[in-house]
Amino acid sequence: MAEPNGKKTKHDSQLVIRIKKSERDRFVSLCDELDTSAAREIRRFIRGFLAEHGDPD
Repeated sequence: MAEPNGKKTKHDSQLVIRIKKSERDRFVSLCDELDTSAAREIRRFIRGFLAEHGDPD
């Protein structure tokens, strides 16, 4: 994500979730197979969810 001046914004917060180890391992493995990262896919989900539910940002 970039700011208007072209600089990348820093991620300054963390979200901790608790899921089954087997689900986490399957998710990370699939992300690797698809040449993406788990963090990238979770950020993409959150942004889509916010957009779908009318978040003004």
